[in-house]
Amino acid sequence: MADPSPSPRSDPPKAPRWAKVSAVVVGVLILLAVIVKLTGLGGDHGPGRHMGIGETPSTGVSVIQTSGGHPAAYAPEAHR
Repeated sequence: MADPSPSPRSDPPKAPRWAKVSAVVVGVLILLAVIVKLTGLGGDHGPGRHMGIGETPSTGVSVIQTSGGHPAAYAPEAHR
């Protein structure tokens, strides 16, 4: 006769299919991001990427040459 009681050493419940699929998709996306970052296929990123060619970011401070030959900081907004 078969024993109707479960064995004391039963397997833990398995993860649902949606959890497994989500974990695989996230893993693939992370792996893809690492490959793109390491190979440089993503191109240059940062604020300079969205500026026109030849433009430099303006900080509002210019360096001018003084009569003594030493550079001095000049903030045009402060002298108005």
